[in-house]
Amino acid sequence: MGRCRKLLKNFQLETILNIPGHVALANVDVWFQDEARFGQQNTTTRLWARRGSRPRAIQQQQFEYVYLFGAVCPATGTTEALLSPLVNREVMKQHLALIAARTKPGRHAVVIMDGAGWHTMECADDFPNLSLIKLPPYSPELNPIEQVWSWLRQHVLANRSFKDYDDILDACTVSAPRSAPVFRTIRSSHLTSSFLHRGFSYDYATT
Repeated sequence: MGRCRKLLKNFQLETILNIPGHVALANVDVWFQDEARFGQQNTTTRLWARRGSRPRAIQQQQFEYVYLFGAVCPATGTTEALLSPLVNREVMKQHLALIAARTKPGRHAVVIMDGAGWHTMECADDFPNLSLIKLPPYSPELNPIEQVWSWLRQHVLANRSFKDYDDILDACTVSAPRSAPVFRTIRSSHLTSSFLHRGFSYDYATT
């Protein structure tokens, strides 16, 4: 319990240092952001099958991928996602633009993200209602959206083959509403209550 209080205190201080001075903590919406790659090098998992049979799962040799940028605000249940053929700062800015647009007037979004090379603090310069905070290195377990990626790989996209990029794109788009069960498991015991949502709302990157 003492460690949790210390982490919360540190997070509050980090937030105060990164948001504009006129923004009160009560007006801050905390978002968790991350990206994941889905494609032809897919996950294989166990299958239900008749006893004694030997079910097969295809492992493709091609290397087409789609990158899914996702963000969740546990306090409000708001999500924003972006599908892209690549990852870079420009696509990251497009994703932050979606988050900034979803932030209500008078509110300020604090986006928590990891230290990926395209996660630069300058990406937020064009958005006065949004600030960035980076997680400590090598700590993906601190970002609850990682649970979403794991659930999609294990329960929605596993044991499947994809013809091409468009096929992967369609699969990722259709899988959005099916992510609801894992959203209900994402909890932040100190910052927010239980997070409930029916799945990502999607946009497509301009590349």
